[in-house]
Amino acid sequence: MPRIDTLLSSFPRAPLLSQPTPLERLDRLSEELDVDLWIKRDDLTGLSFGGNKTRQLEFYVGAARAAEADAILITGAVQSNFARTAAVAAAKYGMQAVLQREERVPGMDPLYYSNGNVFLSDILGAEAMSYPEGEDEAGADAALEARAEELRAAGRRPYIIPLGLGHPPLGALGYVQGGAELASQIGGFDAAVVPSGSGATHGGFLTGVRLAGITAPVYGICVRRVADQQKARLEQVTAELAKLMNIPRPFAGADILTWDGALAPGYGRAGPATREALQRMAAAEGILLDPVYSAKTFAGLLGLLAEGTIRKGQKVLLLHTGGLPALFAYQNELGFGSVTP
Repeated sequence: MPRIDTLLSSFPRAPLLSQPTPLERLDRLSEELDVDLWIKRDDLTGLSFGGNKTRQLEFYVGAARAAEADAILITGAVQSNFARTAAVAAAKYGMQAVLQREERVPGMDPLYYSNGNVFLSDILGAEAMSYPEGEDEAGADAALEARAEELRAAGRRPYIIPLGLGHPPLGALGYVQGGAELASQIGGFDAAVVPSGSGATHGGFLTGVRLAGITAPVYGICVRRVADQQKARLEQVTAELAKLMNIPRPFAGADILTWDGALAPGYGRAGPATREALQRMAAAEGILLDPVYSAKTFAGLLGLLAEGTIRKGQKVLLLHTGGLPALFAYQNELGFGSVTP
């Protein structure tokens, strides 16, 4: 098997990332939980509040620049970290950003629609679109294509970052590299816990650590879909990723592990387990998590430990994917110092 840097060398890449991101031992939580707990700080990737999407955007923006694009279009939830980071990357490289905001989280208050990632994206001057549904990936992508066609008719050169399956998972290459980066820092671990949403981070990370020779289980904590649906999605994403890199997939289907015990009450909503995990990490280690991805991921780690899937004494890796601007949009949802906007 070729080296990971060789596998990735043929893909255009736009420098965005401050790397390697730190790897830290969580001493107090290690003692409390009786595990050897480490956290990979991908909340510190740089590029305006950081987060995991920076790794993915290096490859999407690289492809956009290779195509001489002058606009980037992307779709996601109203509080999408990916959309906010795409707007930052577009500004860095002199492109227009068009952000489509999907209604994925019903019943949210006005703060959700005005603060956090929305506020930052507006500062960046991104064009905003709305899409009325939250579980229609094909429709959301089609709406982006319609806007791109309007831009083409005006003489522009748009580049779409797609949402749905059926497109090459270019962004997942960022976590192939990220998994290899981690392996060079930690050497090995007994279990890793990562968020699992679109599948690009989970699938890329699993591929990267396997290519780096680490065979420990990687648990994907479901943030959007139940476990069996998410596993099916990861099967497709990782098969397409291997095809994109022109290699055999370096693991079997049994290696795709998904856990949905912290998913309730659903995507973008913070249930008791998420809220407790967020506060526990902050109080014990002074590290802030976001309510949509990383707090649910830590809640998943705690759940896997409670059920004995992760065992006492093991060396455990937690991937912190950032998303911290969303904290300010979720103040009322979380109930910490609630305000009326």
